[in-house]
Amino acid sequence: MYDSGKIIPGLIIFVLFVTFPVWYNHGDAGAVPKPELPKVAKKCVLPVAQMRDEHMQLLLDWRAEVLRQGEWGFIKIDGKPFQRSLQNACLKCHSNKKKFCDTCHTYAAVNPYCWDCHFARVKK
Repeated sequence: MYDSGKIIPGLIIFVLFVTFPVWYNHGDAGAVPKPELPKVAKKCVLPVAQMRDEHMQLLLDWRAEVLRQGEWGFIKIDGKPFQRSLQNACLKCHSNKKKFCDTCHTYAAVNPYCWDCHFARVKK
């Protein structure tokens, strides 16, 4: 190879640049956030671990049922009725978006588009 004097150092610089976030932080992503839970213990739609993993899929399913199929009614989970609504179901208990939703979404570096249509009520 004619340019091996340039290719090898270039590859080393590229590998160092690409792996910089990993070795700079020593593989640590930081402390896992603890969102503020509602003060009044109410039963959620699904168990906590399942909500952590599947809440976005649940909200997408509800959106499809409401907007595309016109099913505005309530859904029964374990005999308890829940309205298919982010604002009228989830935000009734988890009313502080900044202390509940944003802590995990900021940590995970995701920007859900829920707030393009829904507004977060500000509690006084």
